[in-house]
Amino acid sequence: MNMLSPKKTKFRKQFKGRIHGNAKGNYNLNYGSFGLKALEPERVTSRQIEAARKAITRYLKRAGRMWIRIFPDVPVSKKPAEVRMGKGKGSIEFWACRVKPGRIMFEVDGVDIKDARKAMTLAAAKLPIKCKFVERNI
Repeated sequence: MNMLSPKKTKFRKQFKGRIHGNAKGNYNLNYGSFGLKALEPERVTSRQIEAARKAITRYLKRAGRMWIRIFPDVPVSKKPAEVRMGKGKGSIEFWACRVKPGRIMFEVDGVDIKDARKAMTLAAAKLPIKCKFVERNI
């Protein structure tokens, strides 16, 4: 399956920027009963999101329902190896998502807490950031 990326953007390339502060929204569970919350700021690539998605789906054996709450909308450009400085910005290499601390990245429902926790632990191993398993307070 192809990885996540925007169908169309207003501009082809973006500045790098800095990821500071905590998540402004999306810090609560909105769909499922269990989730995976980011604890540090980092760019998560579409490949990493896909790897985490596969890990969750495989472990839960397609049981329950899963939601991906992040989308890679930042184009990351890179210049080829051994190319001299100058001559403009490199071409787009991959798409990433800027994740701030507190952001819920994945949610699952319809499975028991033991399975959900294990699935989220496996998913967290595929991501470049420290994550925390969260559950809905009833």
